[in-house]
Amino acid sequence: MATRGTAGSSGSSIRYVEGVVNYTAEMSVRPRYHANDSSRDVLAIDPRRVRIEDARSSETAPTLAREGIAIVPHASRVGDFRNAAEVAALHPAEIEQLILEVSGADAVSVTGPGVLRFGERSPESGKLNNSRPARFIHIDTSDATAAAFAERSRPKNIARPIRRFAHYNVWRTFSPPPQDVPLALCDARTVEPRDLVPADAVFDVAGQPEWSFEGLVVRFNPRHRWLYFSGMSRDEVIVFKTNDSSQGEPSQVPHSAFDDSSCPSGVPPRCSIEMRACAYWFG
Repeated sequence: MATRGTAGSSGSSIRYVEGVVNYTAEMSVRPRYHANDSSRDVLAIDPRRVRIEDARSSETAPTLAREGIAIVPHASRVGDFRNAAEVAALHPAEIEQLILEVSGADAVSVTGPGVLRFGERSPESGKLNNSRPARFIHIDTSDATAAAFAERSRPKNIARPIRRFAHYNVWRTFSPPPQDVPLALCDARTVEPRDLVPADAVFDVAGQPEWSFEGLVVRFNPRHRWLYFSGMSRDEVIVFKTNDSSQGEPSQVPHSAFDDSSCPSGVPPRCSIEMRACAYWFG
């Protein structure tokens, strides 16, 4: 269902959709979730129908400095995002330059390969490692994990101490608009510490040793403001913060896939790629 509401004295119209997102309910054990085999998850799901604002229609576009979220024009030289070799050869340098520009940091490290995800209607969904949309609200890293990852990925040629670091997720669709399963993002200003629950994120690839780190799942809070960007093209990306060591900056943007009920039936299933990077400011 899509609705419209009036915002501001100018009478401009903001578009909303309603969607179900899965929070985490109170649990007596530590939550645990798996990249591939969700049947092994230890999660008490708390589904909630929420109003999700189409940020395309907002009077003021969200920014990294305010909500911790921005949409940025970004053409890539990658011709086929399914081609892992092509992505590895071209995309990290593109993402590094993008994050340098949007953050103003001294240096940026891309912290992993591209993660492809496909909506459940696609035959490709689940065929690759970690290739299903995340259907519960989460934040990629806890503070402790973010600090450890920042130290591990810091540029080796800079000896000065780290004054500040920030982790970013860069999310791009390469299926044509409109997307049936877009990404919902929560305004970082509306998130309270009590909403966040430490959890084990387990990477379970068949034939390989499992490994894990501490991520965060999220409890319901009626204050949460949810956003999405309708009709994305492959020449733009959502950039959002997953952690920032500076207490004065927005940080920890919860996010989740959701079904857009206003999307026409029969559109191609969503295909997307995520890249992660850490920005550094040195003393």
